[in-house]
Amino acid sequence: MTEKIRIGIAGMGAAARAFLPPLRDHAEFELVAFAEPVAETRETVTAETGAAGFADLPSMLGQASIDAVYIATPTELHAGHANLVFAAGKHVLTEKPMAIRLEDAQAMVAAAERAGVKLVVGHAHGFDRPIQAIREIVTSGRLGRVRMIHTWNFTDWMYRPRRPDELEIALGGGVTFRQGSHQFDIIRLLGGGLVKSIRASTFDWDPNRRSIGAHTVFMQFADGITATAVYNGYGYFSTMELISDVAEWGFTEPVEKRPPVKRTFGDTSAADELEAKRRRAKDAIPTSAPHQPHFGLTVVSCERGDIRQSPDGLYIYSERGREEIAVPNDKSPRDLVLDEFAAAIAGRAQPVHDGRWGLANLELCLAAIESSKRGEEIQLKHQVSA
Repeated sequence: MTEKIRIGIAGMGAAARAFLPPLRDHAEFELVAFAEPVAETRETVTAETGAAGFADLPSMLGQASIDAVYIATPTELHAGHANLVFAAGKHVLTEKPMAIRLEDAQAMVAAAERAGVKLVVGHAHGFDRPIQAIREIVTSGRLGRVRMIHTWNFTDWMYRPRRPDELEIALGGGVTFRQGSHQFDIIRLLGGGLVKSIRASTFDWDPNRRSIGAHTVFMQFADGITATAVYNGYGYFSTMELISDVAEWGFTEPVEKRPPVKRTFGDTSAADELEAKRRRAKDAIPTSAPHQPHFGLTVVSCERGDIRQSPDGLYIYSERGREEIAVPNDKSPRDLVLDEFAAAIAGRAQPVHDGRWGLANLELCLAAIESSKRGEEIQLKHQVSA
């Protein structure tokens, strides 16, 4: 392709704002339009980007000259918005999770195939450079076969400003949908994709902030690999402390001097919390950092060694001891999302994170929640190979 891909954005929240710098700097994309119902936001973003603002997605599709749409609206709207874009013959990049129900995700995949357009699901932390580097080592066979994968993340996710839908499980809210999506993407990429079954427990233990705030998930792959995903969003412990030198990751003060997390928004209205989220969104998702991005601690155990992230790359533990491998920090995860989307549109490569991959990740989210409710192992039906 010699001309830039003209892209529009549906929804101008935190996720979309995080994509503005990568879109601005990407050689293959041009942001030409966006749809956002809040007039003040439309004016601000138009002034920042020069893109045309529209009050809703149908108006943007009807009036703007675009080739693709990035859907960054609330999760319960993804399926309906994607189908509008497919009907207009445009490519879709949608936020994760791609939908709330498997039936909606399956309909999205089918609609994209009928329209002959590309569907990519991201951003997910499987795009992080260190995770990509681990995958290269795993697929090379250097350390033998993968046998176990563990990813742990302890954060204050539950006590950051939230829209109501981000906590409402029926609308795709809570830790398992919104953060488990990242963990499951990482695990499936590193394990080959074909998870056979899942057994999980989810937790809701703050009556002032109701939602799934933590989970423990055990996965069995078809080839015998086992994996665990642990997430705790209640903000007491941070996975950062599992890294040997916390300061290396960019923190400027020691753990004992950090202020305690505010543990309730019970006295804050939904409107006030939304405004706090908008203010936080301006700086909460950095587009560049001195060290590698990470999503908790991921450890991969192979037959002849273990691998985990380091601040600037990877640590490999083998019979030769510990060795550190530097990983380039030239592109952010969102840059890599756009690279994959552009390559798919241009026909240069089949995307890993296509609609069927996103459907498989959604199946894991739903199965984890169902497993916890039923106290049973759940067999999976929609997994695809990486």
